[in-house]
Amino acid sequence: MCNNCKGKYYITTAIAYTSGRPHIGNTYEIVLTDAIARYKRQQGYDVFFQTGTDEHGQKIEEKAKEAGITPKEFVDNIAGIVRKNFDMMNTSYDYFVRTTDDYHEKQVQKIFKKLYEQGDIYKSTYEGMYCTPCESFWTESQLVDGKCPDCGRPVKKATEEAYFFNLQKYSPRLIEHIETHPEFIQPESRKNEMINNFLKPGLQDLCVSRTSFKWGIPVDFDPDHVVYVWIDALSNYITSLGFDVDGNHGENYKKYWPADVHIIGKDILRFHTIYWPIMLMALGEPLPKQVFGHPWLLVGDGKMSKSKGNAIYADELVHYFGVDAVRYFVLHEMPFAQDGTITWDLMVERVNSDLANVLGNLVNRTISMQNKYFHGVISNPMEGDPLDAELIELAVATVHNVDEKMDQLRVGEAIDEIFTLLKRCNKYIDETTPWTLGKDETKKDRLATVLYNLLESIRYAAVLLESFMPETSEKILDQLSTSRRDKASLESFGQLECGHTVEAKPSILFQRIDPKEFMETLEADKQKEAKQAAQKEVTKEKGKEEITIEDFTKVELKVGTILSAEKHPKADRLLVEQIDLGDEVRQIVSGIASTFKPEEVVGKKVVVVSNLKPVKLRGVESQGMILCASNDTDLDIVSIAKDLPNGTKVS
Repeated sequence: MCNNCKGKYYITTAIAYTSGRPHIGNTYEIVLTDAIARYKRQQGYDVFFQTGTDEHGQKIEEKAKEAGITPKEFVDNIAGIVRKNFDMMNTSYDYFVRTTDDYHEKQVQKIFKKLYEQGDIYKSTYEGMYCTPCESFWTESQLVDGKCPDCGRPVKKATEEAYFFNLQKYSPRLIEHIETHPEFIQPESRKNEMINNFLKPGLQDLCVSRTSFKWGIPVDFDPDHVVYVWIDALSNYITSLGFDVDGNHGENYKKYWPADVHIIGKDILRFHTIYWPIMLMALGEPLPKQVFGHPWLLVGDGKMSKSKGNAIYADELVHYFGVDAVRYFVLHEMPFAQDGTITWDLMVERVNSDLANVLGNLVNRTISMQNKYFHGVISNPMEGDPLDAELIELAVATVHNVDEKMDQLRVGEAIDEIFTLLKRCNKYIDETTPWTLGKDETKKDRLATVLYNLLESIRYAAVLLESFMPETSEKILDQLSTSRRDKASLESFGQLECGHTVEAKPSILFQRIDPKEFMETLEADKQKEAKQAAQKEVTKEKGKEEITIEDFTKVELKVGTILSAEKHPKADRLLVEQIDLGDEVRQIVSGIASTFKPEEVVGKKVVVVSNLKPVKLRGVESQGMILCASNDTDLDIVSIAKDLPNGTKVS
């Protein structure tokens, strides 16, 4: 552990179920956890941030069968999609666990066997109502209108030999733990729900094995059974750290367990605050310090669902608004204990009002005034005024306020504190009228002080924003030309370096969006996507029209090397590449930025359509096209394995 660390901090998300592409409601959790992890690092903690994928179960076995592939091939594909989604959102996880990892599977078998041998697990027969999507058994009395109480879908009667975990044995001990550790379950309302609705009425023993499907971890002493989801999935939080049933724990387990907080959705709170603690009690291991059941992100007033056709996906939002705008929205708009709402209209409104106006306009006009009146050079003559004290006191207080909110996991409220400071900066400009001071030579020192106070307050906000909007934070600090970027630099006001020169031409952080034009564009894009999807279905059935060799020879394909690549200035999904074709260097614009970072494609040997008519894509000329392979969920660049000379023809 580093000398300056405050201590260890282990934080996890729930692991994502690999049944399909995650929507923004699923993605919210990793962004929320990332914000907390980044903030703890900024405070000086040694953070271990884990996420991953839950990859076993009947639903996956069925989906793989429908797709005509093995379950392992299916989960490999979806796990890749999940990880790319998390990477796209600029999340800083330290470890990505998969429940198909060899070490995890071996430890799950050992956990199951240990619990069986000590009498906590026994074999019996289950008769009840089973929900396949939730992979949960229910009694008739637990059903709501005859359907699953968790997801509202139909259930079917099932009779099956199974192993059961004796939960009631540990129930009194768990109730005592929850009541003597009021911080264990958050928010408070969730704690009362677990105690009053589940623990005090009496727990039913938990079904922990299945025989009706095979895609799971085999019970090694009874191979007709596979370990049922909860022992498998929940134990990832310790197996990934190197937990060993025999006591030969890895260094990470010794260092980081117990977890400081599990961040999970409110719909799986019961599993994490009842089943998981009891499992740990049975294993003789410490319990996590806290479980936070976050609310849902709804579309309008309904739960987001692919089956309902109302799902909004993170990559769609990033395409239109950029990563940091999406991060800001989902973090800011989700209340601590109630469900949040996302719509396209509301997203546009927040970009315009909060990001473009309050934040972006403040930074741009302050730096522009510094350039206009002082050629960008920062100074602070300290020509004070009572107005200054109020702004300075608020900037200093904001650090404490944000710390307090983050300690309570009230992330949206922490962001509100930062934007309160930004709004006060805008008011300070109106109060001090720098444009008036700039007309009077005798007021130059006062003007310099006013601008310094603004620039320093903006620096405070930018440093605090790093956890929530990391790219935007970096851009602001770059425009200020400051090296004072850590949280320690916020201990006293006035750390912004005098004598430095701010950026000469500050870039626009967030462009205002015309709501009407945006909705028209969105509708047109949706119609285009629907048409393309329909065409794909037709193509699947009919196949493409046959061509002759003469048609093929019209296309000129050449080998080229990507020399450089950068993001398109006006389109998040486009990369602008310079490609060496042997006798010339071509500029080509490709729609691959959602899959590849610029640095990941530099040096690749690619196949270029070299006789394609040049076109302008969002204002940048493209002189050809690189070949890519893609399906509905993934994309890769067609590359040349051998070191063929650039310009070599492909035929």
